[in-house]
Amino acid sequence: MKKHAPQRRHHRSDLLRLAKQAMTDHGLQPEFSASVEEQVAGLHEAARESGPDIRDLRDLLWCSLDNDDSRDLDQLTVCELLPDGTRKMRVAIADVDALVKKGSAIDRHAQFNTTSVYTSAQIFPMLPEQLSTNLTSLNDREDRLALVTEMIFSAEGRLTGSTLYRATVRNQAKLAYDAISEWIEGRAALPAAAMAVTGMDEQLHMQDALAQQLRVLRHTGGSLEFETFQPRAVFAGEQVIDIRQQEQNRARQLIEEVMIATNGCTARFLAAQHGASLRRVVRSPERWLRIVAVAAEYGVALPPTPDSSALEGFLAQRRRLDPLRFPDLSLVIVKLMGRGEYVVEAPGTRPMGHFGLAVRDYTHSTAPNRRFPDLITARMLKAALSGEPPPYSNEELNALAAHCTQQEDAAQKVERQIRKSEAALLLERRIGEHFDAVVTGNTMVGIWVRIFAPPAEGKLVNRNVELAVGERVRVRLVSTDVERGFIDFQYLGL
Repeated sequence: MKKHAPQRRHHRSDLLRLAKQAMTDHGLQPEFSASVEEQVAGLHEAARESGPDIRDLRDLLWCSLDNDDSRDLDQLTVCELLPDGTRKMRVAIADVDALVKKGSAIDRHAQFNTTSVYTSAQIFPMLPEQLSTNLTSLNDREDRLALVTEMIFSAEGRLTGSTLYRATVRNQAKLAYDAISEWIEGRAALPAAAMAVTGMDEQLHMQDALAQQLRVLRHTGGSLEFETFQPRAVFAGEQVIDIRQQEQNRARQLIEEVMIATNGCTARFLAAQHGASLRRVVRSPERWLRIVAVAAEYGVALPPTPDSSALEGFLAQRRRLDPLRFPDLSLVIVKLMGRGEYVVEAPGTRPMGHFGLAVRDYTHSTAPNRRFPDLITARMLKAALSGEPPPYSNEELNALAAHCTQQEDAAQKVERQIRKSEAALLLERRIGEHFDAVVTGNTMVGIWVRIFAPPAEGKLVNRNVELAVGERVRVRLVSTDVERGFIDFQYLGL
């Protein structure tokens, strides 16, 4: 059992130090170079372009939906009911390429890290904040260039057609997931930002109704739904005062469904140009028989070959019957499926597809302020729309696909590491307290448990204890190690 040193108290500044070190350790750059800062200093206004190929859509009822504290706004949405009962959904994606040119100092940094890294201590943005939260962000009441995907959906929610084009847009209402979700579900009033825009209430109801249709159709088609354990720290000054699990809600579902549809349209548009493109794939699981064995432990027989519809049926059943343990089952299945990756699809080749979403054509295109693959895709789209040659060779795309996959994995390791340290920081003042928990892992190296309030995971120090994954237990907190993100519990009984 590790010794605990109560005299050393950690603060938010310690998490910042640990986060910067984790970035470096995992091959990511925590700071922008002098050349990037110099380029940023010369940028004072958002990009402005006009011409017959750029539509003026500023008067539409565009809105953004994101986290309460999000300032890097990548997408806007607006929906229109057509006379024949179909609906036209437009999704505007920030035209980051209009200011961040390929090969520039800013672009080289973005290409190196490939993603923004989100930790509680600090966000490490892929692009400098003067861009990502200002000049290339689709900010409230600001005119911005965008790439628009226009989709037509039937009255039943089926996609019947789509097109892409450039436009100038204007965010009419900056809205937050939780507040809008509470309103949609009838638990709160419409937020002031939406109430100030005539027709925004009807607009949001229309978007929500379509998103729920898309959600049903997607899961009927075999798309998988997981619930992962990703708590977020809450600070009061330098102190971590709580850790809260981010819950899925109707507003988050709205954006998720519409962005999945948009990414599919983008992939098919690029495929129709008969050139190479960057795809986001989750391969058919090689360890499917391990997944079959997991389902069998719950009395469910899955087919001997990969079947996303059957797996989704099993997951939906377990979510309904045992929501408490569903995040842990989700994690087991996600690990067995394997990670998502970026690959290059060449003309004439069979798409690998995205097993988790049960779709053949998929790319990442909706977050160019936060993900470099989306910026690559935006440049490919703009070149195709203007009839110009692709901005990347096939050789460049293959190298970038491998690099983006590697750096995404590194970023996720940083975020997981700091989540563990922030949990240890919160709990270091509660040594000796007792908690209810559930067993989340049992391997040769130890037994892990997850406590519920606050949501945090740690290891049991007891030896020779026989416990099964999923068992409810009572534990006592015996030590924490903020620097390494370790939390140790003693098993007290069932």
